[in-house]
Amino acid sequence: MENLGKEYLQKTEKSRVRYDELTELISRPEIIADNREWKKLVKERNSLEDIALASKALTEIVSSLDKCEQDIQKETDPEMRAMFEEEITSLNKKIEEKVEEIKVLLLPKDENDESNAILEIRAAAGGEESALFAMELCRMYSHYAEKKNWKVEYIDMSETEIGGVKEATLMIKGKGAFSRLKFESGVHRVQRVPETESQGRIHTSTATVAVLPEVEDVDFEILDKDLRIDYYHSGGAGGQNVNKVETAIRITYLPLNMVVTCQDERSQLKNKEKAMNILRAKLYDYYQEQKMSEYDANRKALVGRGNRNERIRTYNYPQGRVTDHRTNLSSYDLSGVLNGNLDEFIDAMMLKNREDLLALAVAEN
Repeated sequence: MENLGKEYLQKTEKSRVRYDELTELISRPEIIADNREWKKLVKERNSLEDIALASKALTEIVSSLDKCEQDIQKETDPEMRAMFEEEITSLNKKIEEKVEEIKVLLLPKDENDESNAILEIRAAAGGEESALFAMELCRMYSHYAEKKNWKVEYIDMSETEIGGVKEATLMIKGKGAFSRLKFESGVHRVQRVPETESQGRIHTSTATVAVLPEVEDVDFEILDKDLRIDYYHSGGAGGQNVNKVETAIRITYLPLNMVVTCQDERSQLKNKEKAMNILRAKLYDYYQEQKMSEYDANRKALVGRGNRNERIRTYNYPQGRVTDHRTNLSSYDLSGVLNGNLDEFIDAMMLKNREDLLALAVAEN
């Protein structure tokens, strides 16, 4: 077990050294004066903190084990030897536990896990019933965000006449929002009797959810010549709440014909700023998907990003049941889930993703 501990000390040495280096760098006056550089280094340091601290804890355990093994060689008293043997057993167990912790910390990390999350929710199959379900998903994620003390902003919403939404864009602001919501991407299916169904038949409808990280720094440039910006009057369902001033923004990224709209703010400038943030996130996601397509099938299945074409969850109203098809987890608290009690499903998916990545790491080694 001591050799295993030393092996993982070697594997974490680079992270431990870099963490100490960054701790010293961010205290320098010239770095503090450059706010952009300081924030970048602090973010990097934060990403290394857990593994650096775990590595330092492992160093202390291995050192204690070394000393115990040296002492027991010199000890002749049976009672003292028994105490040393007990301590050696305990330290070996601690090494094993710390190594398992480090194995998880060494798994590939999503650099956007601490980011805010952008949710795009769209009605899919099922007509008006799908739009009503899409609205319920908007409320579900809003309730979840409130439980986490995160802030919710409705960036854009295209409503239907009877209270559904064709599509909606939400910004959820809070530390780690993307890390918990990213697995919600995919097709959500609802099974229930629509209010408009006179025969009492159960219908199946779907809505799609796409979760993107809000990104600040990107390695591509958005050129003005590639953008078409349109200004228009914002409004709600049935022409309600129409502004007299053209504050709503529609930005089209011409090379990909990618369209982003925002009518959340009364200020044209603020709407443009928010729309550009959404566009940046969508382009970042597009280029990430391009990179992912280069991975082999096994790795692509385990990269920790939701497949938007995948049916991930079913909400069955007659049975009061919600089932996640990736983890086979079911809950019979449908109303609770729709009121934002999502942690059980999200925790199960995060655990599955971690186990998949551990299995992949073993296979690659």
